[in-house]
Amino acid sequence: MLHLRLIVPPDRTEAAVALIERTVGTTHLVVLPGCARDPAGDLVLCDVARESGDELLQAIRELKVDQDGSIAVESIDLSLSKRATEAEEEAPGEAADAVLWEQLTDATHEESTLSVTYSAFMILATMIAACGVVLDNAVLIVGAMAVGPEFGPLAGICTGIVRGAPRLVLRSLTALLVGFAAAIAATTLFSVGMDALDLFSRERLDADRPNTGFIWQPDPFSFVVALLAGAAGTLSLTSTKSGALIGVAISVTTVPAAANAAVALSYGEFGQMWGSVEQLLLNLLGIILAGTATLVAQKLLWRTQRGQWLRGNRRV
Repeated sequence: MLHLRLIVPPDRTEAAVALIERTVGTTHLVVLPGCARDPAGDLVLCDVARESGDELLQAIRELKVDQDGSIAVESIDLSLSKRATEAEEEAPGEAADAVLWEQLTDATHEESTLSVTYSAFMILATMIAACGVVLDNAVLIVGAMAVGPEFGPLAGICTGIVRGAPRLVLRSLTALLVGFAAAIAATTLFSVGMDALDLFSRERLDADRPNTGFIWQPDPFSFVVALLAGAAGTLSLTSTKSGALIGVAISVTTVPAAANAAVALSYGEFGQMWGSVEQLLLNLLGIILAGTATLVAQKLLWRTQRGQWLRGNRRV
């Protein structure tokens, strides 16, 4: 269930309440006239099944409540109410299949904005991966994958494409490209410094690396894994399964590939560098393609489920 808290201009309260009452899967409706002060208006509270949440939010936004008032949405972890159970049963489809597009857009907007914190995580993750590359240490590689924040912009690109939001696509693409460029540049300097301290060496980079050699040697499996990870990562975002997203983060070699490219560049090993860049681009492309296809499939699936539910209720 979702909990909605609305601050509604008084001239639109009746319309907003009517929308809530007409939406299947809503309950616990409360109207407190004149309670809101900033912005001024009526306070309207209700709970709604996740399956009906996106439809209700879009309808309320058409009343411009988000512009002249406020719309806040919270997930309810526990609701001990017979009426809430009935509302969830009445709503069409399954909660696990429902996508809150406004929530997804908002989440990807935050995660795909180029910021100092985002850049710092990207740079630190790439430096950790550089240590893993030189030491042929798989543990460090996995740690760097988990630290890397690049899936946020990738999800933003997919969401922007499906929702027809070019600004979100551009913002996400900028964060992705600038973030990786800054990380590679900083890690190249980091590698030069580590070499000066005799902690990195060309011999270690050129030696057999059974645990990390795959990072700069892309093959068809690299693209297949990227496709699978892109689909899994997108599903984890739309279903709020953050644990699954962590698994996705450590399954694709985007940050390690950038790190290997940086270290190879510092030693003039252009063969390794271009192999790493190819691995990086293959992974990014695969995630974007699979993520976009997953969102489109979810949209079509939900539309089909809702259409079947509506037809069944008309017969009833």
